[in-house]
Amino acid sequence: MKRQSGRWRGKAFIQSGRKSLRNALYMPAPVAIRVNPDMTARYVPTRANGKAARAAITATMRKLFKRASALITDNRKWAAKNAGSRRL
Repeated sequence: MKRQSGRWRGKAFIQSGRKSLRNALYMPAPVAIRVNPDMTARYVPTRANGKAARAAITATMRKLFKRASALITDNRKWAAKNAGSRRL
């Protein structure tokens, strides 16, 4: 959603979805980008395509959520050796 009024333009922000989930994933996403090569591989091309850093972090947050959701659904625990075996 963009906040605009006449000539004044504010920054866009994410309004849809669960706010608590967005808040919970916002800080782990930059850490995952620095530490996890899979998350870096998601972030770098998004930035290279001209997206803002916040949009690229949001894309990484989505990937983190999908990973966590898959682990919970499959009743598995995280293992680094399986990091790239299942594309999400």
